[in-house]
Amino acid sequence: MQETLAFTIVGIHFTLLSILCIFGLHRIHLVALRVRHRNFKAEVEGQFEDWPVVTIQVPLYNEPFVSERIIDAVAQIDYPKDRLEIQILDDSTDRTVDLVSARVDFHRANGVSIEHVRRSNRKGFKAGALAEGLKTARGEFVAIFDADFVPEADFLKKAVPYLADSNVAVVQTRWGHLNRDASHLTEVQAIRLDAHFAIEQAGRCAAGFHFNFNGTAGIWRVEAIHDAGGWQNDTLTEDLDLSYRAQLRGWNFSFLPELNCPSELPTELVALETQQHRWAKGATQVLLKLFSQIWRSEGRLTQKLEATFHLGGNLAYLVMVIDSLFFLVPSLIARQTLDWTYTIWIDVFMLLLSSGGHLFFFIAGQLFSGNALARTLRFVPVLLSTGVGLAINDARAVMEALVGHETEFVRTPKRGEDQLNPIPDQASEKAALQSSELQGKRPTRFKPTSVRPELPIGILYGIVALWACMTRLWVAVPFLFLLHVGFLSNGIHRWREHRRATLEART
Repeated sequence: MQETLAFTIVGIHFTLLSILCIFGLHRIHLVALRVRHRNFKAEVEGQFEDWPVVTIQVPLYNEPFVSERIIDAVAQIDYPKDRLEIQILDDSTDRTVDLVSARVDFHRANGVSIEHVRRSNRKGFKAGALAEGLKTARGEFVAIFDADFVPEADFLKKAVPYLADSNVAVVQTRWGHLNRDASHLTEVQAIRLDAHFAIEQAGRCAAGFHFNFNGTAGIWRVEAIHDAGGWQNDTLTEDLDLSYRAQLRGWNFSFLPELNCPSELPTELVALETQQHRWAKGATQVLLKLFSQIWRSEGRLTQKLEATFHLGGNLAYLVMVIDSLFFLVPSLIARQTLDWTYTIWIDVFMLLLSSGGHLFFFIAGQLFSGNALARTLRFVPVLLSTGVGLAINDARAVMEALVGHETEFVRTPKRGEDQLNPIPDQASEKAALQSSELQGKRPTRFKPTSVRPELPIGILYGIVALWACMTRLWVAVPFLFLLHVGFLSNGIHRWREHRRATLEART
């Protein structure tokens, strides 16, 4: 009986590890795909007789620290004035409304075609705001920028020509990072995002696979939006959902790796977790929504497989958490008791393949982004521990999607604290705090409401790692220590943010 239970536990453990290996191999496949298309560069097909009419949409919700910056940035975009209109889609309920109104009035007085669009409710959240703006937009194309982005003045003139091909629905550009050097947390985010754009987006585009509009720093053909069914709010990633629906309708997408649009990275762990939760849950929702359509479509088998891996990539977090919390330690104990410790070398191989595949993917992303390898290698430990620390957050998001648990769209908090390329005439946060309208008031800060289970789990894995040392399971110690550090550092970081926010609230 004891041996049967041990076989079952170890068997499930190895099955889960095998799944993780598949995801790791897929990361390696993406790198190989990018190497095969290493000279990829989008080509302009055809040309416009004259610059087409473009509508810029900026969706906002309670963004007092960055709203002025983005409005000033889009107002200074170099494009024929009679062929450009700007919509500030403002669903805010705080002082952002007054800040936006003032900047819109300022730029309108200076000849900019800009409109402050307000709704009576947040129905549909971001998707609803974008759809509302389209009702009155006169542009043939719509460029979308989130509040934490700062497009360069020549953005449209560089990107619009790629839409001359009438089959192209979207032009997506690469994200830059205004505050990459702010902390280890922002550096790790930059590394992860660089890999997404330099490897995933470029590789999939070059190979003819489906890829996605990233919700910002891109331009849509309005006809394609309507043809694909418009913006829908039944998932948390309306951009990913519309992207796949449009491509399943036969529209082509274009990615411009050479065109960079600077943006601000979250500087607080709770803000990053909010963002990652929305992305992980939304992607899984899109997988559930469109899985049958993808596999019934006329695309190639490889195209369908890649789409499934793309939309289902976050399932790896759920598999990792299930294994690490319920089967890893029991399997170690079972093998120690029954003298099967030699099988731990199988774990080593599979863990190196799964985690190594992801690490190889991130390092390759830096190389294709033109960043120094030595700098990247310095952050490998933080990169690994951050990935472990985010696992429970992302696994919870995936599980919520799988069971159909509905949650509202929660925006990623933006601070506007790191403006390496400030826009002229922009009011900084410091200036805003010193203004007469804010005297005696403190700005609203994003407050984490609870400390999640990463801290006690991290402590538990520290005990398990110590047990492994005492029982001479040396080969298992590095991986147990990584789990210990990843969960513990996340838990401590969250606790510090929670404590700081609580103290600020009291003062």
